[in-house]
Amino acid sequence: MYRYKNLIDPYKRVLFIAIVVGIISGFGSLLFYEGLKWGSRFFMGYLLNYQMPLEGESPALISQWSEPGSLFLLIPILCIGALLSGLLITYLAPEAEGHGTDAAIKAFHTEGKIRRRIPFLKAITAILTISTGGSAGREGPAAQISAGLGSMVADYFKLSPKERRLALTTGIGAGIGTIFKAPLGGAVLAAEILYIRDFEFEAIIPSFLASIIGYSIFGLFEGFDPIFALMPVSWNIWQIPFFLVLGIICALIGLLYIFVFYGTRDVFARFFKEKNLPLFLKPVLGALILGIIVIVLSFISPEGEMLGLAGLGTGYGFVQLSLYTMVPLIVLLFLPFIKILTTSLTLGSGGSGGVFAPGLTIGAATGGAVGMIFHLLFPAIIPLQSVPVFGIVGMIALFGAIANAPIAVLIMVVEMMGNFSLLVPAMGGVGISYMITGGRTIYREQVPTKAQSEAHRHEYGERVLEHIPVRDAMISKDQVITLSPDDPVQNARTFIDQTAHTGFPVLDKGRLVGIITIGDVRRVQNGAGLSSPVRNAMVRELIVVFPEDTIENAMKQMMIHNIHHLPVVDPDHPELMIGLLTRTDIMQIYSRVCRIM
Repeated sequence: MYRYKNLIDPYKRVLFIAIVVGIISGFGSLLFYEGLKWGSRFFMGYLLNYQMPLEGESPALISQWSEPGSLFLLIPILCIGALLSGLLITYLAPEAEGHGTDAAIKAFHTEGKIRRRIPFLKAITAILTISTGGSAGREGPAAQISAGLGSMVADYFKLSPKERRLALTTGIGAGIGTIFKAPLGGAVLAAEILYIRDFEFEAIIPSFLASIIGYSIFGLFEGFDPIFALMPVSWNIWQIPFFLVLGIICALIGLLYIFVFYGTRDVFARFFKEKNLPLFLKPVLGALILGIIVIVLSFISPEGEMLGLAGLGTGYGFVQLSLYTMVPLIVLLFLPFIKILTTSLTLGSGGSGGVFAPGLTIGAATGGAVGMIFHLLFPAIIPLQSVPVFGIVGMIALFGAIANAPIAVLIMVVEMMGNFSLLVPAMGGVGISYMITGGRTIYREQVPTKAQSEAHRHEYGERVLEHIPVRDAMISKDQVITLSPDDPVQNARTFIDQTAHTGFPVLDKGRLVGIITIGDVRRVQNGAGLSSPVRNAMVRELIVVFPEDTIENAMKQMMIHNIHHLPVVDPDHPELMIGLLTRTDIMQIYSRVCRIM
């Protein structure tokens, strides 16, 4: 078979990839969604006799929801789903464990490949986890399924590595945008979610095309109405400070979500390793604990039962109830913490699903609780019809921050609500929340910028730099300004002003004992003062390189540790400095080599 790339020019190839991936993602997301619906009807409806509240239902219809006929059946249902899912994950698809978005992100930053079996097994394991009551979302599986289908497209058409990653990224956007009926937000998410502080610009246009194609196919069967239904809501400019306060609270709850989620995962992994237990039982233990929590809560009070049931599944039905202000304040206050716990037990123990939907539920409950409290305290400023707006802003502010995708989540949730008038308060909430979280992420496979991604390695000249030794770029010791531990910090301040250098090694009788940088000087300047000795301000735990190390390795050390200076030491006597390497030196040597080439 001829490689199709020989027949189509590069620009048309991008469109071709987007169209094919969009069609496949549309049908893939549709089948996955239908599987979830049928699974929930069987396990939750038929076996548990639970009439769940569902997103998008009218107030009259959703008010008819009812608790399970026999809540004790919940534990065996949860455990059966977890056992089947655990067996498939352990023996056939370890990549399907946890939230699939991370796996898709990891694939992009590495080889851009996802095994062909993964989309199908991810769909099955996620359906088993979510439809039996596990607290997880459908966005992670949708992302991994569509990304895997994009990888299959790349295999079939023998795409280049760059085009392969483009197909995978386009699949992420198409899958998420389709299953949430948010094509614009899904497309932006595909470009934004890969990095902590960067953006995959090349993916945005094909993701737009693929996402709208997938959305159109999905909508033909499932309708084009937004995911959530809204009663008339309103907000005014005087409420903006309250939305900013909500952003601060959402940031703190979001950080708790990250901490508990990964802490739970570590506890389960450590426990099963120490006890040498079969890994397929991990999600079963998580499901068992989850079921016990729900049953215990149900015995406390009717509100406790509502709280426990809201901790199951995606939680979207209870988000819809909160948008209609049908959830008691006491439930809203405790729901963020219960949902964090139940999601951590489900996915941290090895279940299969996404963290997006639980994150939105946590944010909606946080926003709803804060909005209701503000309404009770300041009814003239925040009337009851404004409380749902706080819930929506909470969804965006919390998950947009911890996903490091504030723009995409902002657009997605507004699309899911079908009300773009909410953009302004949501922008304020997510903006301040994002600044507070400071790059901490629920997606551990995100990298800071393109410079740390293998997908863009060549763009940063690492293939050139891996052949250049540090010796060729460093400043020799006799040309380096050094300080003594007993010198006042003022000396460092003076050298910084005179030379424009920002860091100086500290030598004690010829031995390297530390380094002092402009950041250390500023810290002391704001504290003990510039008259204190350098030994009180310098960094003692040094990152060093050897003269025969490559510039590539040195650059990686700088990026990992976020530093700008590396002392170059004798390999046999690490306390003896023979030179200094800075980021400026790396840029200069790279520029010289490129001119020669």
